[in-house]
Amino acid sequence: MPEPEQINLKKKVRQLPHQPGVYLMKDRLGQTIYVGKAKDLKKRVSTYFQASRKLVVAQPKIRAMLELIYDFEVIRVKSEAEALLLEGQLIKKYRPRYNTDFTDDKRFLLVRIDLRETLPRFRLTRNRIDAHSRHFGPFAHSGHLRQTLVALRQKFGVLLSDAKPIYLGDGTWRLYDDARAEIYGHPNEISETDYRKRMESACEFLEGKSQAWLEELKKQMHAAAEKLDYEKAAAFRDRIEALKRTAQRTRKFERNLLGQSDPKTALLALKEKLGLPKRPDRIECFDISHISGSFCVASMVSFKKGRPEKKQYRRYKIKSFVGNDDFRAMEEVVGRRYRRLRDESASLPDLIVVDGGAGQVTAAMRAFIDQQIEPPALVGLAKKNETILFSDGRDPLNLEAHDLGLRLLQHLRDEAHHFANSFNADLRSQRLRESILHDFKGLGDGKRQALLTHFGSLPKMREASVAEICQVPGIGILTAKRLIKFLKAT
Repeated sequence: MPEPEQINLKKKVRQLPHQPGVYLMKDRLGQTIYVGKAKDLKKRVSTYFQASRKLVVAQPKIRAMLELIYDFEVIRVKSEAEALLLEGQLIKKYRPRYNTDFTDDKRFLLVRIDLRETLPRFRLTRNRIDAHSRHFGPFAHSGHLRQTLVALRQKFGVLLSDAKPIYLGDGTWRLYDDARAEIYGHPNEISETDYRKRMESACEFLEGKSQAWLEELKKQMHAAAEKLDYEKAAAFRDRIEALKRTAQRTRKFERNLLGQSDPKTALLALKEKLGLPKRPDRIECFDISHISGSFCVASMVSFKKGRPEKKQYRRYKIKSFVGNDDFRAMEEVVGRRYRRLRDESASLPDLIVVDGGAGQVTAAMRAFIDQQIEPPALVGLAKKNETILFSDGRDPLNLEAHDLGLRLLQHLRDEAHHFANSFNADLRSQRLRESILHDFKGLGDGKRQALLTHFGSLPKMREASVAEICQVPGIGILTAKRLIKFLKAT
């Protein structure tokens, strides 16, 4: 007869989605002992709880880990690439004893362009170096990324880090000594202005506008195959795969989306493109985030004159319901935020942005209607095509990727998403700390929280003496002795 916790684990596995994600295996103390990624969470995690697995595993280290698994947690993501990136981040954070990869300080690659250079070029880096550069990434597949940069050089005639261009005078440059080998049809002698146009086109690919190029390569691949030139067709196939892999990067947190542009220019562009009555000097943006599919949290970030105003950031636990409902969550947090501002007689922002599409926009507007508050301008930014949705019934709007107004909206959305994710991490850590104390009889929520607040962590609590535990209000000698015995046994 299986143990009760094993039945619960199998039930949890049956409820998992067939989606990519990351899973965290935990011991009885709630400590993360292993972090893994999965293309299909349900299929991958279920393999850990097959009755025959412990019998066939050859490595003693893995067998020992399987014996210690008491619970697990999953985080769903949108792609395998995002799962790979998140896996690395979580391994660095928790340093699980059974993970051997990602335990050093290695970071995923970024692509950097120094805007101060006369002829900017693509360079690889693992850190964001300065505010004068544009950064793209992080990218999960370094090999594919390097192939893609070579392809970008051939496609658009741009420079990589190894180039040594020569100034010819009269404002023109020779990019390479051998144009046929490196530029593939692009003029090798070019002005700074024309070169920057090439670089902007290449950057648009890294920002996600790769579909047209991929379709072109697919046609070339099929044409080569029809001519029975299978070697050439295979080369096109490999390039297509590299481009697809490179495009599957995670959202770029803390991106320098505006480059060296004045934020006021971006605000004026936003005013014009959105038809706002005045420049939106104060903007607030909301994002809803799920934690392991069990409940929702939300974030609100504030920008003043185009720059983050971090003292005004807010985080929310959803209170009106339990479960995952982005629309209800958006309605709740928007209502809470602006009801509070109304009650405090504080001014509303010039523009509100919600992360999502028509459903999120409608939910946000419903909050204003229910509170009988006149809303300011409100838009949604849908991730798939970066489409702007209006709350007043206007047709959706798609701006060019290089539009400064769109870049500012993306910066807001990314900042809100990043802030929500950090809240997720904090809550997960808190839940892990609290979980083991729920098994100790005689502690209510108040005393349990008082212990965690006093000691800060379970390891410190385990090291405490009876006298030190008794310093926590409400904890007597007998309870302290039982708690020490309980912590040593678990």
